[in-house]
Amino acid sequence: MSTLTDLLAEHTSLSGADAAHLQRVVAEWQLLSDLSFADLLMYVRTDADRLICVAQCRPNTASTVFPADQVGELLVEPAESTDPAERSGRPVGSGRDGGAVPGSNPQVRRAFGSGRILREEDPTWLGPTAVRREAIPVRFGGVVVATMSRIANLAQLRMPSPLELAYQDCANDLFQMMSDGAFPQHEGNPRSLSTPRAGDGFIRIDDTGTVVFASPNALSAVHRMGWTADLTGNELNAVLTELVTDRFVAEDAKRMISDAVAGRSGMRIEADARRASVLIRAVPLIPRGQRTGAAVLVRDVTELKRRDRALISKDATIREIHHRVKNNLQSVSALLRLQARRTDNPEARSALTEAVRRVAAIALVHELLSGSVDEEVDLDVVVDQLVPVMADVAPGDSNAVVRRAGQLGVLPSELAMPMVMVLTELIQNAVEHGFASGSAGEVVVHADRNTRRLVITVSDNGVGLPAGFDLRASERLGLQIVHTLVTIELSGTLELAPGADGGTDAVLTVPLR
Repeated sequence: MSTLTDLLAEHTSLSGADAAHLQRVVAEWQLLSDLSFADLLMYVRTDADRLICVAQCRPNTASTVFPADQVGELLVEPAESTDPAERSGRPVGSGRDGGAVPGSNPQVRRAFGSGRILREEDPTWLGPTAVRREAIPVRFGGVVVATMSRIANLAQLRMPSPLELAYQDCANDLFQMMSDGAFPQHEGNPRSLSTPRAGDGFIRIDDTGTVVFASPNALSAVHRMGWTADLTGNELNAVLTELVTDRFVAEDAKRMISDAVAGRSGMRIEADARRASVLIRAVPLIPRGQRTGAAVLVRDVTELKRRDRALISKDATIREIHHRVKNNLQSVSALLRLQARRTDNPEARSALTEAVRRVAAIALVHELLSGSVDEEVDLDVVVDQLVPVMADVAPGDSNAVVRRAGQLGVLPSELAMPMVMVLTELIQNAVEHGFASGSAGEVVVHADRNTRRLVITVSDNGVGLPAGFDLRASERLGLQIVHTLVTIELSGTLELAPGADGGTDAVLTVPLR
């Protein structure tokens, strides 16, 4: 399904500012849909003067009218309708025989032209479902840039509760503000806090800041904060000032509510009370430019904050462990290097030097993990930092230069650790055994990656493989380690073959799980 941006670019000539306003509307309209217990469809005028649905929202508080997506569908014009009432532009009848043609809604085009909210008093049938429709112009910069169709399912029509009446009353004010061009406002949210839903907790305050309605969930959240009395009839600022423990946050909450009541742009804060943490958002209500109070949404996030703190603590502990492991491995590497320098036996010195290199490679991975928040390792950084280490401990008198070509990318730690070990052994093997004594050469690490697999080729331009060489039958410890890691840890394959221009190519293929 195409996105709002795609559909606007394909079918309209709206400016960037108009498109940005419609994006803000879509970001906010789940609240409108929930408060009005209705589906919302947004229509814009195409360059060919047709109306196309570019966005759709279903309510969380009621049954949807449209099980199938309507986005991308053109509105059926009255001339295309087979219904005489639709063709004449008269209101559609309430009987099934006079029901609306699917995909038709003459109100939408009339709202575009009149710039007024059009309400349909009589129910309409959409297939087997009785609905009531409204068309609300979306105004920006004094111009109607879209029309929103509000379709309420009347299948379970009954006497509305006080909660439903409060929801509907607030929704009507917000829709009028949208028609006026006053909603949505640019809201301050520097901490990128999430948006509470209507069902999380809804409080309606009047133009003096006094609570006139509070939903049961809102009462539960406030009671958990420590308020024991009834909320209705109390000034919300006084309640929050008494409950919020941090006086600076309490001042922010007080300013937020005061600004919203005064009709200024709302904001949202996260406040800690004695026994709970809540997310609070205030939305000014100024239909037709008249201040009628504000809608305050409250969400109890106590459990979420507890989990976040636990995750942060766990993450910090894991990173501290990686840091300490890195320090210990570096100490081991230093001790092995010191022992190698004091050893006269060439074989023992060579074995200790190889151990230094392997331990250093593992320590480097732990160092990168100690600074990572997602347990992932950038292989390009590892290879670039490993090359100097390998050159420092490389035996013999080879003058080979190692370089990287292509991006190896980022891997999770469970793949990165064995991958670094394998690359270390392959590069070191090419430097140590791929060139004649004293000769210069080049070792290149090529990378080819897609969504399914990573192919790394370690190529050298040296003397090539010995005759009859078999990787599986090799007695070299490094190659045995590589074979084990590739088959067991990485579930990949490794092939050593003569290079196209001489030398040797070690091709490592690893599936990206």
